[in-house]
Amino acid sequence: MSEFDAIRPYNDDEVRPVLNRLINDKEFLDLLIRLRTPSALRSLCPIVSPLFRSVAKSKIAKQTAHVKNVGDLQKMMRGYLRRVVRDTVSELTISGLEKLDKNKAYLFISNHRDIAMDSAFVNLTLFDNDFSTLRVAIGDNLLTKPFASDLMRVNKAFIVNRSATAPREKLKAAKLLSKYIHQSVVHENENVWIAQREGRAKDGFDKTNAAIISMIGLSRSKQQAFADYIRDANIIPVSISYEYDPCDEDKAQELSAKEDGGEYIKDQHEDILSIAKGISGQKGNVHLCFGDVLVDEFENAEQVTTKLDYDIVRNYQLHPSNCIAYEKLKGRSPNITLVNDVPFLDHDWIKERKAFDERLESIPEHLRSTWLASYANPVRAKLDVLQEPDLSQVDA
Repeated sequence: MSEFDAIRPYNDDEVRPVLNRLINDKEFLDLLIRLRTPSALRSLCPIVSPLFRSVAKSKIAKQTAHVKNVGDLQKMMRGYLRRVVRDTVSELTISGLEKLDKNKAYLFISNHRDIAMDSAFVNLTLFDNDFSTLRVAIGDNLLTKPFASDLMRVNKAFIVNRSATAPREKLKAAKLLSKYIHQSVVHENENVWIAQREGRAKDGFDKTNAAIISMIGLSRSKQQAFADYIRDANIIPVSISYEYDPCDEDKAQELSAKEDGGEYIKDQHEDILSIAKGISGQKGNVHLCFGDVLVDEFENAEQVTTKLDYDIVRNYQLHPSNCIAYEKLKGRSPNITLVNDVPFLDHDWIKERKAFDERLESIPEHLRSTWLASYANPVRAKLDVLQEPDLSQVDA
Protein backbone atom coordinates (compact mmCIF):
# COMPACT_ATOMS: atom_id res chain seq x y z
CA MET A 1 0.00 0.00 0.00
CA SER A 2 1.13 3.53 -0.81
CA GLU A 3 0.03 6.74 0.84
CA PHE A 4 -0.90 7.95 -2.66
CA ASP A 5 -3.14 5.01 -3.61
CA ALA A 6 -6.32 7.08 -3.35
CA ILE A 7 -5.17 9.66 -5.89
CA ARG A 8 -2.39 8.19 -8.06
CA PRO A 9 -2.73 6.91 -11.65
CA TYR A 10 -3.06 3.16 -12.13
CA ASN A 11 0.07 1.06 -12.47
CA ASP A 12 0.87 -1.27 -15.36
CA ASP A 13 -0.44 -4.35 -13.55
CA GLU A 14 -3.79 -2.61 -12.95
CA VAL A 15 -4.45 -1.59 -16.55
CA ARG A 16 -5.97 -4.81 -17.86
CA PRO A 17 -8.39 -5.31 -14.93
CA VAL A 18 -9.50 -1.67 -15.22
CA LEU A 19 -10.13 -1.98 -18.96
CA ASN A 20 -12.12 -5.18 -18.39
CA ARG A 21 -14.15 -3.33 -15.76
CA LEU A 22 -14.87 -0.49 -18.18
CA ILE A 23 -15.87 -2.86 -20.97
CA ASN A 24 -18.52 -4.34 -18.68
CA ASP A 25 -19.78 -1.06 -17.18
CA LYS A 26 -23.32 -0.41 -18.44
CA GLU A 27 -23.25 3.29 -17.55
CA PHE A 28 -19.99 3.77 -19.44
CA LEU A 29 -21.33 1.93 -22.48
CA ASP A 30 -24.61 3.90 -22.38
CA LEU A 31 -22.70 7.19 -22.26
CA LEU A 32 -20.59 6.18 -25.26
CA ILE A 33 -23.75 5.24 -27.14
CA ARG A 34 -25.33 8.59 -26.28
CA LEU A 35 -22.27 10.50 -27.45
CA ARG A 36 -21.90 8.58 -30.71
CA THR A 37 -25.58 8.33 -31.66
CA PRO A 38 -27.04 11.11 -33.90
CA SER A 39 -29.52 13.23 -31.96
CA ALA A 40 -32.38 12.18 -34.25
CA LEU A 41 -31.92 8.53 -33.19
CA ARG A 42 -31.32 9.03 -29.47
CA SER A 43 -34.97 8.43 -28.62
CA LEU A 44 -34.49 4.85 -29.80
CA CYS A 45 -31.59 4.17 -27.41
CA PRO A 46 -33.72 2.95 -24.47
CA ILE A 47 -35.57 0.56 -26.78
CA VAL A 48 -32.50 -1.05 -28.37
CA SER A 49 -29.97 -0.38 -25.60
CA PRO A 50 -29.05 -4.08 -25.05
CA LEU A 51 -28.13 -4.37 -28.74
CA PHE A 52 -26.25 -1.04 -28.71
CA ARG A 53 -24.35 -2.07 -25.57
CA SER A 54 -23.38 -5.39 -27.09
CA VAL A 55 -22.00 -3.68 -30.20
CA ALA A 56 -20.13 -1.05 -28.16
CA LYS A 57 -18.72 -3.67 -25.79
CA SER A 58 -17.48 -5.81 -28.69
CA LYS A 59 -15.86 -2.84 -30.42
CA ILE A 60 -14.04 -1.58 -27.30
CA ALA A 61 -12.88 -5.10 -26.42
CA LYS A 62 -11.42 -5.50 -29.90
CA GLN A 63 -9.73 -2.08 -29.86
CA THR A 64 -8.10 -2.68 -26.48
CA ALA A 65 -7.29 -6.40 -26.78
CA HIS A 66 -3.57 -5.66 -27.24
CA VAL A 67 -3.34 -3.24 -24.29
CA LYS A 68 -1.39 -4.75 -21.40
CA ASN A 69 0.12 -1.68 -19.70
CA VAL A 70 0.06 2.12 -19.55
CA GLY A 71 2.52 2.43 -22.46
CA ASP A 72 0.29 0.33 -24.72
CA LEU A 73 -2.73 2.42 -23.80
CA GLN A 74 -0.94 5.70 -24.43
CA LYS A 75 0.26 4.55 -27.85
CA MET A 76 -3.34 3.75 -28.73
CA MET A 77 -4.47 7.12 -27.38
CA ARG A 78 -1.77 8.90 -29.39
CA GLY A 79 -3.30 7.52 -32.59
CA TYR A 80 -6.72 8.70 -31.45
CA LEU A 81 -5.45 12.18 -30.57
CA ARG A 82 -3.73 12.50 -33.92
CA ARG A 83 -7.06 11.80 -35.62
CA VAL A 84 -8.72 14.42 -33.41
CA VAL A 85 -6.09 16.99 -34.45
CA ARG A 86 -6.46 16.02 -38.12
CA ASP A 87 -10.25 16.29 -38.02
CA THR A 88 -10.78 19.32 -35.74
CA VAL A 89 -7.69 21.54 -36.00
CA SER A 90 -6.73 23.59 -39.05
CA GLU A 91 -3.13 23.92 -37.90
CA LEU A 92 -1.38 23.11 -34.63
CA THR A 93 1.72 25.22 -34.02
CA ILE A 94 4.22 24.86 -31.18
CA SER A 95 6.80 27.23 -29.71
CA GLY A 96 9.29 27.02 -26.85
CA LEU A 97 9.66 23.23 -26.84
CA GLU A 98 13.29 23.47 -27.91
CA LYS A 99 14.15 24.98 -24.51
CA LEU A 100 13.15 21.84 -22.62
CA ASP A 101 15.52 19.05 -21.61
CA LYS A 102 14.22 15.53 -22.37
CA ASN A 103 16.15 14.17 -19.41
CA LYS A 104 14.43 16.46 -16.90
CA ALA A 105 10.93 16.39 -15.45
CA TYR A 106 8.80 19.53 -15.34
CA LEU A 107 5.68 20.78 -13.62
CA PHE A 108 3.66 22.29 -16.46
CA ILE A 109 1.17 24.91 -15.22
CA SER A 110 -1.22 25.80 -18.01
CA ASN A 111 -4.02 28.20 -18.70
CA HIS A 112 -7.31 26.34 -18.78
CA ARG A 113 -9.71 26.58 -21.71
CA ASP A 114 -10.81 23.00 -22.37
CA ILE A 115 -11.38 20.21 -19.83
CA ALA A 116 -9.54 17.51 -21.77
CA MET A 117 -7.76 19.05 -24.74
CA ASP A 118 -5.47 21.50 -22.88
CA SER A 119 -3.46 18.69 -21.32
CA ALA A 120 -4.01 16.43 -24.34
CA PHE A 121 -2.26 18.88 -26.69
CA VAL A 122 0.68 19.12 -24.26
CA ASN A 123 0.79 15.35 -23.90
CA LEU A 124 0.68 14.71 -27.64
CA THR A 125 3.41 17.27 -28.25
CA LEU A 126 5.65 15.67 -25.63
CA PHE A 127 4.92 12.16 -26.93
CA ASP A 128 5.67 13.10 -30.55
CA ASN A 129 8.97 14.70 -29.52
CA ASP A 130 10.24 11.80 -27.39
CA PHE A 131 9.59 13.38 -23.99
CA SER A 132 8.06 11.48 -21.11
CA THR A 133 4.28 11.88 -21.08
CA LEU A 134 2.31 13.63 -18.35
CA ARG A 135 0.73 12.77 -15.09
CA VAL A 136 -2.38 14.94 -15.38
CA ALA A 137 -4.24 16.52 -12.47
CA ILE A 138 -8.00 16.17 -12.67
CA GLY A 139 -10.59 17.33 -10.15
CA ASP A 140 -12.80 14.75 -8.48
CA ASN A 141 -15.78 16.94 -9.42
CA LEU A 142 -15.38 15.47 -12.92
CA LEU A 143 -15.34 11.92 -11.57
CA THR A 144 -18.92 11.58 -10.40
CA LYS A 145 -19.11 8.00 -11.70
CA PRO A 146 -16.71 5.12 -10.97
CA PHE A 147 -16.13 4.59 -14.69
CA ALA A 148 -14.99 8.21 -15.08
CA SER A 149 -12.33 7.73 -12.40
CA ASP A 150 -11.17 4.49 -14.02
CA LEU A 151 -11.06 6.08 -17.45
CA MET A 152 -8.87 8.95 -16.29
CA ARG A 153 -6.55 7.14 -13.88
CA VAL A 154 -5.73 4.40 -16.37
CA ASN A 155 -4.32 7.13 -18.63
CA LYS A 156 -1.91 8.63 -16.05
CA ALA A 157 -4.35 11.06 -14.43
CA PHE A 158 -4.21 11.70 -10.68
CA ILE A 159 -7.03 13.04 -8.57
CA VAL A 160 -7.38 16.49 -7.02
CA ASN A 161 -9.76 16.29 -4.06
CA ARG A 162 -12.16 19.19 -4.49
CA SER A 163 -15.06 17.61 -2.63
CA ALA A 164 -13.52 18.06 0.82
CA THR A 165 -15.37 20.72 2.81
CA ALA A 166 -14.06 20.68 6.39
CA PRO A 167 -10.92 22.85 6.80
CA ARG A 168 -8.87 20.01 8.33
CA GLU A 169 -9.92 17.60 5.58
CA LYS A 170 -9.10 20.16 2.85
CA LEU A 171 -5.66 20.82 4.34
CA LYS A 172 -4.92 17.09 4.58
CA ALA A 173 -5.92 16.57 0.94
CA ALA A 174 -3.85 19.56 -0.20
CA LYS A 175 -0.76 18.31 1.64
CA LEU A 176 -1.11 14.86 0.08
CA LEU A 177 -1.49 16.37 -3.40
CA SER A 178 1.52 18.64 -2.87
CA LYS A 179 3.62 15.71 -1.72
CA TYR A 180 2.55 13.61 -4.70
CA ILE A 181 3.41 16.33 -7.22
CA HIS A 182 6.79 16.89 -5.59
CA GLN A 183 7.46 13.14 -5.47
CA SER A 184 6.54 12.80 -9.15
CA VAL A 185 8.73 15.62 -10.50
CA VAL A 186 11.71 15.65 -8.13
CA HIS A 187 12.10 12.00 -7.12
CA GLU A 188 10.47 9.98 -9.92
CA ASN A 189 11.42 12.28 -12.84
CA GLU A 190 7.82 12.29 -14.12
CA ASN A 191 6.30 15.25 -15.96
CA VAL A 192 3.17 16.69 -14.34
CA TRP A 193 0.43 18.94 -15.73
CA ILE A 194 -1.94 21.04 -13.64
CA ALA A 195 -4.24 23.91 -14.61
CA GLN A 196 -3.55 27.38 -13.23
CA ARG A 197 -7.04 27.48 -11.74
CA GLU A 198 -9.98 25.30 -10.85
CA GLY A 199 -12.44 25.43 -13.74
CA ARG A 200 -12.00 26.78 -17.24
CA ALA A 201 -11.45 30.47 -17.98
CA LYS A 202 -14.89 30.91 -19.49
CA ASP A 203 -14.54 34.70 -19.85
CA GLY A 204 -11.20 34.53 -21.71
CA PHE A 205 -9.11 35.95 -18.85
CA ASP A 206 -6.32 33.60 -17.75
CA LYS A 207 -5.67 34.12 -14.04
CA THR A 208 -3.74 31.83 -11.72
CA ASN A 209 -5.38 30.89 -8.45
CA ALA A 210 -2.77 31.61 -5.77
CA ALA A 211 -4.17 28.69 -3.77
CA ILE A 212 -2.77 26.34 -6.44
CA ILE A 213 0.74 27.67 -5.84
CA SER A 214 0.27 27.62 -2.06
CA MET A 215 -0.78 23.98 -2.34
CA ILE A 216 2.34 23.10 -4.34
CA GLY A 217 4.47 24.60 -1.57
CA LEU A 218 2.87 22.64 1.28
CA SER A 219 5.36 19.76 1.04
CA ARG A 220 8.39 22.05 1.42
CA SER A 221 10.54 21.24 4.41
CA LYS A 222 11.24 24.01 6.92
CA GLN A 223 14.94 23.80 6.07
CA GLN A 224 14.45 24.54 2.35
CA ALA A 225 14.09 28.10 1.07
CA PHE A 226 10.87 28.78 -0.85
CA ALA A 227 12.80 29.94 -3.95
CA ASP A 228 14.85 26.73 -3.98
CA TYR A 229 11.72 24.61 -3.66
CA ILE A 230 10.12 26.37 -6.63
CA ARG A 231 13.28 25.92 -8.69
CA ASP A 232 13.36 22.19 -7.85
CA ALA A 233 9.82 21.87 -9.20
CA ASN A 234 10.97 23.05 -12.68
CA ILE A 235 7.73 24.98 -13.27
CA ILE A 236 6.98 25.72 -16.94
CA PRO A 237 4.16 28.18 -17.76
CA VAL A 238 2.10 26.89 -20.69
CA SER A 239 -0.13 29.05 -22.88
CA ILE A 240 -2.64 27.39 -25.19
CA SER A 241 -4.87 29.38 -27.51
CA TYR A 242 -7.74 28.17 -29.67
CA GLU A 243 -8.97 30.12 -32.65
CA TYR A 244 -12.45 28.80 -31.83
CA ASP A 245 -13.76 27.16 -28.67
CA PRO A 246 -16.21 24.31 -29.35
CA CYS A 247 -17.89 25.07 -26.01
CA ASP A 248 -18.07 28.85 -26.48
CA GLU A 249 -21.87 29.07 -26.59
CA ASP A 250 -22.25 26.89 -23.50
CA LYS A 251 -19.76 29.05 -21.61
CA ALA A 252 -21.61 32.21 -22.69
CA GLN A 253 -24.87 30.69 -21.47
CA GLU A 254 -23.39 30.00 -18.04
CA LEU A 255 -21.74 33.42 -17.76
CA SER A 256 -24.89 35.20 -18.89
CA ALA A 257 -27.02 33.38 -16.30
CA LYS A 258 -24.61 34.38 -13.54
CA GLU A 259 -24.34 37.98 -14.77
CA ASP A 260 -28.13 38.25 -14.60
CA GLY A 261 -28.01 37.26 -10.95
CA GLY A 262 -29.37 33.79 -11.52
CA GLU A 263 -28.01 30.42 -10.48
CA TYR A 264 -26.52 28.12 -13.06
CA ILE A 265 -27.17 24.46 -12.29
CA LYS A 266 -25.20 21.91 -14.27
CA ASP A 267 -26.83 18.88 -15.82
CA GLN A 268 -25.73 15.55 -14.36
CA HIS A 269 -23.57 14.70 -17.38
CA GLU A 270 -22.72 18.25 -18.46
CA ASP A 271 -18.99 18.01 -17.76
CA ILE A 272 -18.72 14.72 -19.66
CA LEU A 273 -20.64 16.19 -22.58
CA SER A 274 -18.38 19.26 -22.49
CA ILE A 275 -15.36 16.96 -22.69
CA ALA A 276 -16.87 15.23 -25.72
CA LYS A 277 -17.74 18.53 -27.40
CA GLY A 278 -14.29 19.95 -26.70
CA ILE A 279 -12.68 16.91 -28.28
CA SER A 280 -14.90 16.58 -31.35
CA GLY A 281 -15.67 20.26 -32.06
CA GLN A 282 -13.88 22.40 -34.64
CA LYS A 283 -11.11 24.54 -33.13
CA GLY A 284 -9.55 26.31 -36.12
CA ASN A 285 -5.87 27.05 -35.49
CA VAL A 286 -4.35 26.11 -32.14
CA HIS A 287 -1.05 27.37 -30.71
CA LEU A 288 0.81 25.86 -27.77
CA CYS A 289 3.64 27.83 -26.17
CA PHE A 290 6.04 26.47 -23.54
CA GLY A 291 7.47 29.31 -21.46
CA ASP A 292 10.73 29.55 -19.55
CA VAL A 293 11.25 27.60 -16.34
CA LEU A 294 10.66 29.73 -13.23
CA VAL A 295 14.02 30.47 -11.59
CA ASP A 296 13.57 33.85 -9.87
CA GLU A 297 14.17 34.41 -6.16
CA PHE A 298 10.52 34.02 -5.24
CA GLU A 299 9.66 34.72 -1.62
CA ASN A 300 6.05 33.53 -1.58
CA ALA A 301 3.18 32.05 -3.60
CA GLU A 302 1.84 35.47 -4.56
CA GLN A 303 5.05 36.33 -6.41
CA VAL A 304 4.95 33.02 -8.28
CA THR A 305 1.31 33.69 -9.17
CA THR A 306 2.17 37.14 -10.52
CA LYS A 307 4.98 35.72 -12.65
CA LEU A 308 2.83 32.89 -13.98
CA ASP A 309 0.03 35.27 -14.94
CA TYR A 310 2.48 37.51 -16.73
CA ASP A 311 4.23 34.72 -18.63
CA ILE A 312 1.04 32.91 -19.63
CA VAL A 313 -0.53 36.07 -21.05
CA ARG A 314 2.72 37.26 -22.64
CA ASN A 315 3.17 33.91 -24.41
CA TYR A 316 -0.49 33.57 -25.39
CA GLN A 317 -0.74 33.70 -29.18
CA LEU A 318 -3.76 35.62 -30.45
CA HIS A 319 -5.85 34.64 -33.47
CA PRO A 320 -7.82 36.84 -35.89
CA SER A 321 -11.00 35.74 -34.06
CA ASN A 322 -9.77 37.50 -30.91
CA CYS A 323 -9.04 40.77 -32.69
CA ILE A 324 -12.25 40.75 -34.73
CA ALA A 325 -14.25 40.29 -31.52
CA TYR A 326 -12.28 43.16 -29.95
CA GLU A 327 -13.14 45.39 -32.95
CA LYS A 328 -16.83 44.63 -32.66
CA LEU A 329 -16.89 45.50 -28.95
CA LYS A 330 -14.46 48.43 -28.93
CA GLY A 331 -15.07 49.94 -32.37
CA ARG A 332 -11.34 50.01 -33.18
CA SER A 333 -8.68 47.60 -34.35
CA PRO A 334 -6.00 46.54 -31.85
CA ASN A 335 -2.40 47.27 -32.80
CA ILE A 336 -1.12 43.85 -31.85
CA THR A 337 0.51 40.77 -33.33
CA LEU A 338 -0.98 37.33 -33.80
CA VAL A 339 0.49 33.82 -34.05
CA ASN A 340 3.97 33.85 -35.62
CA ASP A 341 4.28 37.63 -35.04
CA VAL A 342 1.85 38.56 -37.81
CA PRO A 343 0.56 42.15 -37.22
CA PHE A 344 -3.25 42.20 -37.19
CA LEU A 345 -3.38 45.62 -38.86
CA ASP A 346 -1.37 44.43 -41.88
CA HIS A 347 -4.13 42.21 -43.27
CA ASP A 348 -7.81 42.48 -44.26
CA TRP A 349 -8.68 39.03 -42.89
CA ILE A 350 -11.61 38.71 -45.31
CA LYS A 351 -11.92 34.93 -45.02
CA GLU A 352 -11.53 35.05 -41.24
CA ARG A 353 -14.11 37.83 -40.86
CA LYS A 354 -16.64 35.87 -42.90
CA ALA A 355 -16.13 32.75 -40.78
CA PHE A 356 -16.36 34.78 -37.57
CA ASP A 357 -19.57 36.54 -38.63
CA GLU A 358 -21.17 33.22 -39.58
CA ARG A 359 -20.31 31.82 -36.17
CA LEU A 360 -21.61 34.94 -34.43
CA GLU A 361 -24.90 34.66 -36.32
CA SER A 362 -25.38 31.15 -34.92
CA ILE A 363 -25.20 32.45 -31.33
CA PRO A 364 -28.52 33.47 -29.70
CA GLU A 365 -28.76 37.25 -29.71
CA HIS A 366 -29.01 37.60 -25.93
CA LEU A 367 -25.67 35.80 -25.54
CA ARG A 368 -23.69 37.63 -28.21
CA SER A 369 -22.11 40.37 -26.10
CA THR A 370 -20.91 37.80 -23.55
CA TRP A 371 -19.72 35.50 -26.34
CA LEU A 372 -17.81 38.35 -28.03
CA ALA A 373 -16.19 39.37 -24.76
CA SER A 374 -14.80 35.87 -24.22
CA TYR A 375 -12.93 36.15 -27.53
CA ALA A 376 -11.94 39.81 -27.06
CA ASN A 377 -10.68 39.55 -23.48
CA PRO A 378 -7.38 37.83 -24.40
CA VAL A 379 -6.59 40.93 -26.50
CA ARG A 380 -7.36 43.18 -23.55
CA ALA A 381 -5.15 41.06 -21.31
CA LYS A 382 -2.33 41.10 -23.86
CA LEU A 383 -2.50 44.88 -24.22
CA ASP A 384 -2.32 45.24 -20.44
CA VAL A 385 0.78 43.08 -20.19
CA LEU A 386 3.15 45.49 -21.94
CA GLN A 387 5.35 46.19 -18.94
CA GLU A 388 7.36 43.85 -16.72
CA PRO A 389 5.54 43.07 -13.44
CA ASP A 390 7.04 44.68 -10.36
CA LEU A 391 7.40 41.71 -8.00
CA SER A 392 8.65 43.98 -5.26
CA GLN A 393 5.12 45.39 -4.93
CA VAL A 394 3.80 42.01 -3.82
CA ASP A 395 3.83 41.71 -0.05
CA ALA A 396 6.37 39.23 1.28
